[in-house]
Amino acid sequence: MKSFIKAALMGALFTSLATLPAQAAVDGETQFLLNTFLFIMMGALVMWMAAGFAMLESGLVRSKNVGAICLKNISLFSVACIMFMLCGYNLLYGIDEGGYLGTFAFWAADDSGVLAEGAVIEGGYAAASDFFFQVVFVATAASIVSGTIAERVKLFPFLIFTAILAAVIYPVQASWVWGQGWLTAMGFKDFAGSTLVHSTGGWAALVGAVLLGARRGKYGADGKPRPMPGSNLTLATLGTFILWLGWFGFNGGSQLAFGSAADGVAVSNIILNTNMAACGGVVAAMIVTRLVYGKVDLSMVLNGALAGLVSITASPDTPTLGIATLIGAVGGVLVVFTVPLLDKLKIDDVVGAIPVHLVCGIWGTLAVSITADVPFVTQLIGVTAIGAWVVVASLVAWLALKLTVGIRLSPEEEDLGTDITELGLEAYPEFGRGSQKLV
Repeated sequence: MKSFIKAALMGALFTSLATLPAQAAVDGETQFLLNTFLFIMMGALVMWMAAGFAMLESGLVRSKNVGAICLKNISLFSVACIMFMLCGYNLLYGIDEGGYLGTFAFWAADDSGVLAEGAVIEGGYAAASDFFFQVVFVATAASIVSGTIAERVKLFPFLIFTAILAAVIYPVQASWVWGQGWLTAMGFKDFAGSTLVHSTGGWAALVGAVLLGARRGKYGADGKPRPMPGSNLTLATLGTFILWLGWFGFNGGSQLAFGSAADGVAVSNIILNTNMAACGGVVAAMIVTRLVYGKVDLSMVLNGALAGLVSITASPDTPTLGIATLIGAVGGVLVVFTVPLLDKLKIDDVVGAIPVHLVCGIWGTLAVSITADVPFVTQLIGVTAIGAWVVVASLVAWLALKLTVGIRLSPEEEDLGTDITELGLEAYPEFGRGSQKLV
């Protein structure tokens, strides 16, 4: 009897709700608040990706380099944010429509039109919320570089490069698309940054890795790679999950609006497509490593998840769930085959960032044409132009640093580890060289 009464009451409630008039669209000020909230919360998720990169890289480097990689991650985030404030933001968004270069100017919030007495607010968002959401993207690009060239690069030259990347290299190419520059005029699409963020970081990392050379002992006299296992795959797995979570903000927030039902639907679809692409990357990497190596490789699977996430980032708003999963799966396969290719070329990428961010960033950007009405040639032109700019600019920056202050540790410093030589401490003193002093 109680269940019958409960069912009757619920039925009456739903019937009464159905007879209510459709809810009117929210007013301009409410849209302003919702959009601002989206930028703040999604930006916080993207900022949390910095922790993911720190944990992933800490787990994949050797124990004698863990403290230094943690320092690099927190310092690069800070340097990138400061440089983006000093000139990066206006270089990105101060560009003329269809143009090639923005303006070099300090960023400062201007909400005078919103705060003025009697102002009529018709959507939009708080200026500081927009800056916050944008600045965490450039920090992500810089994080990609740190993992690739870990264990042999000097701290301060690396941070100087990070400053150049955040202030000039990243903003110039991003302005061509997100600043409504010449690539947008052509119809190029990169929704959340497969190329603008991830390939940019990947190209910069590739140039740095080539100029630095491989770690001591990585390749034998026969040219074959020697295993250099990471310190902690548990940390690497945790870092991957943190990045996976942060990616929902990365892609979901790139809708740039949350003031309507259509925006709510779009953000939801984007986040779900992002999740399914990561799942596709994981499963594909598991299957391929099992078939190729006879056993499942955990580090490959972790990078498979990231590969799926990078691959879907250029267009998470248009595919069906099935297509999004397949796009991510292709990314997972690409990672498995790109890692040994880099070893054949003797390019030492400590964490596998080049296959994940560069190769899959290119793949994801080209794959936009599968589900969106964007010509493949247009996407190819965009990928090529951005790649050429980042490679040339990064080459100039890295070479300038190499010829002046130097970018690589000495063989003795590298053997001791960056924790001792750069920080004077160890992340794991009980198990490192410091423990020998206690015996």
